[in-house]
Amino acid sequence: MNSQSNNVLQIIKPEPVIEGAGVRLKRSIATATLDHLDPFLLFDHFGSDNPDDYIKGFPMHPHRGIETVTYMISGVVSHKDSMGNSGRIHDGDVQWMTSGGGIMHEEMPLPCQQEMVGFQLWVNLPAGLKMTTPRYQNIASDQIPEIIRDDGVKIRVIAGEMDGVCGPVSDIFADPTYMDVSIPANGSFSYSVEQGDTVIAYVFEGEGVFDSGDLPKAETVSQPRLVVLSDTGFFEARATKRYVRFLLISGKPLNEPIARYGPFVMNTQDEIQQALEDLKNGTFVKN
Repeated sequence: MNSQSNNVLQIIKPEPVIEGAGVRLKRSIATATLDHLDPFLLFDHFGSDNPDDYIKGFPMHPHRGIETVTYMISGVVSHKDSMGNSGRIHDGDVQWMTSGGGIMHEEMPLPCQQEMVGFQLWVNLPAGLKMTTPRYQNIASDQIPEIIRDDGVKIRVIAGEMDGVCGPVSDIFADPTYMDVSIPANGSFSYSVEQGDTVIAYVFEGEGVFDSGDLPKAETVSQPRLVVLSDTGFFEARATKRYVRFLLISGKPLNEPIARYGPFVMNTQDEIQQALEDLKNGTFVKN
């Protein structure tokens, strides 16, 4: 663990992984370095201008006990599921899926002219909601409010609240914050952290400094890096001579036991075994 300041707890370099049918990803959570950050179970960053790195996608696969959050920066992903839903996620869109008791779905990126860039976050569900009815919140880019401050800082508010503006994603147990923050060169941004929350910032463009103390002495963080922050009341981020863009994500820990096996995250190994049996017996989908 790197002790950069009283606010930065850890800086994680993403690890290259291959998932699905052969998609190359950068993974920051769910690795040997960082297994999970309650309630966050996985964080992946996909980004490539070579379709061979992503075109095979994620064919039909199951989920139980978690929520998956897909945020597209550029590119298009086609999706469909066992509930009969289908569609496409485009530039700037968000899909917040609650898998609950069981869903089968697929996500297939489409080839594009520009770089394909996006993120997927897994959020744990509490024991009482592990087997809830699956649902989607599909948020189009034009439904996500963007704050542009006088100093040029831009904030897309997906979930949570900033400057009196609330994000469109609602009714999520972890009471999350999910924001896309861009700071121009030499600019700064501060945010009040709810005590007890898990807070991360994922730097994916440019470079910046994350601290709540003496900023000039803090370490510069260049993309791509995951910054784990403490719940000290607030943190401040500052761009260097370059701009910086990062995702700011926070949520309330569940403080519950975790049993995980691939796309299933439950509280006990018996529940994992039941999920595998349901899948084998054709009784997995609960809708």
